[in-house]
Amino acid sequence: MPAEIGVGAVMTTLNKILAIAGVALLLGGLALGFRSVSADSTNCGSVFQPARGITPMACDGRLNNSATLVTVLMVVGGLAVAAAITLKVVRDRVHA
Repeated sequence: MPAEIGVGAVMTTLNKILAIAGVALLLGGLALGFRSVSADSTNCGSVFQPARGITPMACDGRLNNSATLVTVLMVVGGLAVAAAITLKVVRDRVHA
């Protein structure tokens, strides 16, 4: 019985860590998506709202790099939150 309590506590802790890390990654990706980038002292805008009008070609690479980083952070954050939810559902079903 004490071993089960220890395993339950570890799973609860792991679940909380995954959920917190996932939310932090999602929020970090969201924040980076709104962060403005520049190339050659030209404002390129942000991933979610690029600068209006014609922008230099240097902006394309900067915006693509930022978009890739935002996508990776949000996908990893989403996977961490999904894993936390899955662990909770599985743990609840095992204990039921």
